[in-house]
Amino acid sequence: MEFGMFHEFQSRAGRSEAESFADAFAEVDAAERWGLDAMWLAELHVDPQRSVLSAPLNVATAIAARTQHMKIGIAVQVLPLCHPLRLAEEVATVDHLSHGRLIFGVGRSGFPRTYDAYGIPYAESRERFTEVLEILKLAWTQPTFSYSGKYHGFNNVCCVPKPYQKPYPPIRVAATSPDTFPIAGAGGYPIFVAVRLGTLAELGPEIKEYRAAYEAAGHPGKGQVFLRVPVYVAETEAAARTEPEGSIMHFYRFLGGRSLEAARRSDTRPIEQRAARGERLQNITYDEARRDKIIVGTAEQVIERLTGLQEELGLDGILAELNCGGLIPQERVMNSLRLLCEKVMPAFK
Repeated sequence: MEFGMFHEFQSRAGRSEAESFADAFAEVDAAERWGLDAMWLAELHVDPQRSVLSAPLNVATAIAARTQHMKIGIAVQVLPLCHPLRLAEEVATVDHLSHGRLIFGVGRSGFPRTYDAYGIPYAESRERFTEVLEILKLAWTQPTFSYSGKYHGFNNVCCVPKPYQKPYPPIRVAATSPDTFPIAGAGGYPIFVAVRLGTLAELGPEIKEYRAAYEAAGHPGKGQVFLRVPVYVAETEAAARTEPEGSIMHFYRFLGGRSLEAARRSDTRPIEQRAARGERLQNITYDEARRDKIIVGTAEQVIERLTGLQEELGLDGILAELNCGGLIPQERVMNSLRLLCEKVMPAFK
């Protein structure tokens, strides 16, 4: 089972942007030192109170230069916002600089605010995603390539460099809406799943659809599934329960508001489901979050919960969100990370 940390490079109140980067890189260095498998980087734009991580490939380059063993994942690059040739070049470059440690996660994002900032209609996101992904694979595998699409066109161009990993870095796709699970399965891609809007119990049927489509398409294996989930580990059950509560509840109230905002957009589907989940997050209790959405406890309790989820969902790994909400003090995030690496990971190796 692969263990990774999902990182947003949080903006902390009273800390400058330079200090936010320094804090985040201190956690990256600790993760490498303690033997974490992978560091996963979010992509967040125009949200200064939340994050300074708007350029994950740039940050991945810095991580590649300061680490030797840990894999570096993008979770996820929002493909519709990118120029595909430029992206192909930059991803291949990071793959070389990391000596093949890059894992390239891709998605569309479920919220239109960033699309507004970039001047791209969210209604075009699915078509743009498909085009960019097709172009990336052509750019990485062909000496030269041509492409004529609705949004992008290229004539006999060459991507330099080609990726270090052949044919290209592993691609994982974020599956969030119900229709994306069978699409990703048919395409043969490993997937990220999460429960920011839904519950852990709801994932089972969707993963089953993904794996059925994966098998029907004739792909080898069963299809890999990686769960992004808030995790907090502490020495005592009481500490694990109380220390992250304020940050986690802050996050769900925030996310509920963003979901309601997105649901009001006529180009966002399914509107009713997103609105209902937004309302639900505005009123969720911490006990409900602990039951349905997050994993908190001592190392032994986290091992037990992960073992159950691994058996139920067939998980191949997790992206542990150790500072969900961004308000947990860094020393506590560090302690949770240490316990995850030293106490929880060995139980699954």
